[in-house]
Amino acid sequence: MTVPNNASQALQRIRADVRAMQGYHVQASQGLLKMDTMENPYRLSADLQKQLGERLGALEINRYPGERLEVLKKMLADYAGAPAGSAVLLGNGSDEIITLLALATAQPHEAGRAKMLAPMPGFVMYPLSAKLQGLDFVPVTLTADFDLDVPAMQAAIAEQKPAITYIAYPNNPTATLWAEDKVQAVIDAVAQVGGLVVMDEAYQPFASRSWIHRMKAEPERNAHVLLMRTLSKFGLAGARLGYLIGPAAIVNELDKVRPPYNISVLNCETAIFALEHESLYAEQAAAIRAERQPLIDALTAIKGVEKVWPSEANMVLLRVVDAGKAQAEMKARGVLVKNVSAMHPLLNNCLRLTVGTREENAQMLAALKESL
Repeated sequence: MTVPNNASQALQRIRADVRAMQGYHVQASQGLLKMDTMENPYRLSADLQKQLGERLGALEINRYPGERLEVLKKMLADYAGAPAGSAVLLGNGSDEIITLLALATAQPHEAGRAKMLAPMPGFVMYPLSAKLQGLDFVPVTLTADFDLDVPAMQAAIAEQKPAITYIAYPNNPTATLWAEDKVQAVIDAVAQVGGLVVMDEAYQPFASRSWIHRMKAEPERNAHVLLMRTLSKFGLAGARLGYLIGPAAIVNELDKVRPPYNISVLNCETAIFALEHESLYAEQAAAIRAERQPLIDALTAIKGVEKVWPSEANMVLLRVVDAGKAQAEMKARGVLVKNVSAMHPLLNNCLRLTVGTREENAQMLAALKESL
């Protein structure tokens, strides 16, 4: 496409590294079984949809968000079992919170660029947010079976002195929930250099444990730890609501870089409604967890599947001979999955599959068998 000269000159004002980037790509999914983004497959009942619709319709959307945000914060703190002295920060999904953390810790160039560290392969938003906000990203490679390499993490932390260290618990895209003693060793290493640790519990509804218990059991040892979660996997991916829990002294400073009114009245009220029906969402998470191991067992039995890893999330990682071909063949059969091969060398020829309902999983398995 030909760009007029004045537009071409204006484009030069956009950072060169941004112009060189690829935007985040969302696969078109109309008419396909969507098993690529770890969404909760269950919708609200017609009666609850009606109740929510009436409630949202009665909101004063001509007004900026107000006190209901404080109600939501209190409900989230209670739901998570936040330690005493905690505060809650709300974000437009956890993606925005990751951006806010980077923004709050970025240092001017003359002060020395701040560092962000995370085990890799991991969530793509960590290095992306570091790049956009001017932090140096320090990746520490996981072991071949996606376990934490604690000595490598400790050495990198001691050398790089990161402002932020991310621990995804469980990890995306590997679905790994690392051992508590290994995670605590990393947290202790960060304490020695005066940094923050962000425990990213996006997949908490499907995991066997949460770091919130360690934060309450040993508050001083974990005083530099922030717990980040999202309601996306809870069942509200379309509502975009993330939250961060941590010591009030730290969270209140981070809150200063949050855009005012970043959470709409519609998102806020939807989240409050969902938390009022917490038991329903807990049942949905339990149903998904119940389908996870049968899916792993079925995948393991398929000829052409080379390896399937254990999962503590609502996703399963597996390796096939040719992930690109398998993904394309599955899409042709009406099932959308994620080829994560390009994310990291350890993920070569790996597919990531969402754990859905029994019927969805059966359709996905049939498509995979035919594709291999």
